[in-house]
Amino acid sequence: MATAQILEHREHGVLTLTFNRIERKNAINQAMYAALAHALEQAGHDPALRVAVIQGHETVFTAGNDLDDFLHRAGGAPDAGARASEAARFLRALATFEKPLIAAVCGPAVGIGTTLLLHCDLVYAGDNAAFSMPFVNLGLCPEAASSLLVPRMFGAHRAAEALLLGEPFLAEAALERGLVNRVVPPAECNTLAQTQARRLAAKPLASLMTTKRLMKGHQQTAALARMEAEEVEFTRLLTEPAAREAMTAFLEKRAPDFSGM
Repeated sequence: MATAQILEHREHGVLTLTFNRIERKNAINQAMYAALAHALEQAGHDPALRVAVIQGHETVFTAGNDLDDFLHRAGGAPDAGARASEAARFLRALATFEKPLIAAVCGPAVGIGTTLLLHCDLVYAGDNAAFSMPFVNLGLCPEAASSLLVPRMFGAHRAAEALLLGEPFLAEAALERGLVNRVVPPAECNTLAQTQARRLAAKPLASLMTTKRLMKGHQQTAALARMEAEEVEFTRLLTEPAAREAMTAFLEKRAPDFSGM
């Protein structure tokens, strides 16, 4: 029997979703996106679940999208249709989740591993966390409404470094930019997230949900609209030569050649 790549645990009103594909640095494939989306959708309607936590291993959160999963095995063309279904479903589930959502991040958090944090209410990071949004480097564009939310959070110039140059940044920089709440040793990160989740789960759910709606409601409509616009462009760029070259070069462990693209 295959080991689940997304582990689900329910206890004390907390749903914990754990990336469990360590051998591939928790790279997210379509089945994992589907499992994450389904779990959040169900948790949103389950009165027994009051808080959700997304976490990885203390050495790696996620390497982002599984690039093998993005390419057809025959011919190497990006599989835009599959990506648009389950990944977009997960992003909508994140952006519309009405209950408190916490993330615990250790090690690399690449691409969507960083952008999903923009939709969390609390984020705790290990001091080994490394964040990056290298979409342009892969011939793509931002997703998860990050083209809207990152400039608002980081400021325009730092957002340009993160999104145009794809420059990585470490835990202390993420703390200073407001992406994370606290930085702790990696061995303590998931435990801290669980402690905070249980604190929230002990509070009145209606008050939690109302407060979250009041804090985020003004930007949710704009974020969902930007997410849809990004998805159109992301899907288009997946079919272009630059994305194919970038992903093939990554899998072949060579530098991409974007000359003429």
